[in-house]
Amino acid sequence: MSRIAFVKDARNPGSYVPRDRAGVSIEDRGFLFSDSIYEVCEVRDGGLVDEQRHLDRYVASLNALSLASPMPIRSLQLVLRETIRRNHVRNGVLYFQVTRGAARRDHAFPDPPVQATLTVFVTPVNTTVRDARAAAGVEVKTLPDDRWTRRDIKSTSLLPNVLAKQAAREAGAYEAWLVDKAGFITEGSSTNAWIVTDTGTIVTRPLSEDILPGISRSIVLDAAASLQIPVEERVFTVAEAKAAAEAFLSSSSAVLFPVVGIDGVAVGGGEAGPVTLRLRAFSRAISQVSGAQLPSI
Repeated sequence: MSRIAFVKDARNPGSYVPRDRAGVSIEDRGFLFSDSIYEVCEVRDGGLVDEQRHLDRYVASLNALSLASPMPIRSLQLVLRETIRRNHVRNGVLYFQVTRGAARRDHAFPDPPVQATLTVFVTPVNTTVRDARAAAGVEVKTLPDDRWTRRDIKSTSLLPNVLAKQAAREAGAYEAWLVDKAGFITEGSSTNAWIVTDTGTIVTRPLSEDILPGISRSIVLDAAASLQIPVEERVFTVAEAKAAAEAFLSSSSAVLFPVVGIDGVAVGGGEAGPVTLRLRAFSRAISQVSGAQLPSI
């Protein structure tokens, strides 16, 4: 069965098409300039996880780049659900992206504005593999953070992230943790970074333009508050991370993975720690899963 994607742009008022035949103009500004934003949502039991938080961040990213939404939010919600339904995905990740649209190649915004482009697709996830990785933990490699300075916007300008992820994989690690010029860890190439101190306090970098406001990050903070686990939102060094009692990373696709090694140095004895595992279980329990039907207004 062919997988199905949704495409809406100046040439297409919006349709579901076989994913291997879905496409946009070669003059689309997302393709030419990364002039676009995106969201990635976990799909669990056929529903979207923490949908409203993703939509709130989606709107914030649109506003930050002066991008127009290609359709009202409620219409977008219908498209997201229908894409999941047509693909019969129970557990996976849903991706949607908005670009400024297709226009003659010019760095300045098109004048007058053109129709924004929306693409949506969903990919199933092997939960057995994901859960096994969460049980075993992952290794990370530290690398210099050479990204642009507006990392709080979920834009598709991800080439430094791609290169960092590839460098980590070539070194045998799952993820790269990026380090600023002052020697402090910012975040992962596609995740937020956390450590747990000897006293059981969880530590993560505070929100700013330096990091993405991760949806799973916000859920972990909610879980910590419910479990009465102390939290410090502050910067931390590579050395502090390597000496931590535990470490973990969070994202919508990974949910929460224990970090058992940094640059080849074992963290917490080289196995998932109790605080991390407790947070992972409770974070999943409190996540909001939207049903197939939209609630009435």
